[in-house]
Amino acid sequence: MRCVIARFPFDLTKAGVLETMKGVRPEPVTGESVIIGRRHYPAKQVGQLVTGQDRRDFSAGEVLRAMTRLGFTCRVVPVPVAEPPADVTPYQRASALLGSALPA
Repeated sequence: MRCVIARFPFDLTKAGVLETMKGVRPEPVTGESVIIGRRHYPAKQVGQLVTGQDRRDFSAGEVLRAMTRLGFTCRVVPVPVAEPPADVTPYQRASALLGSALPA
């Protein structure tokens, strides 16, 4: 599959990615990740090894798009939801969860 990462075209295959990542120890995952085999790799680590580029040259989103198109499972970091203050009514809490601002 042809994809563009950091403005450079690459011809990637699932077998090629599996071969590249074979025997590579995953770094600790703190953000977006790609599941290859039974291991969770940071997206930037996969992108660096597959493309040979520096991690600062591409975004994790570019790698996730390419790996998803190849059939790998990708995970993104969930955005934390702020809890409303405890002294609000159930109606105000429901309104806050739907996106309205809480009264001051």
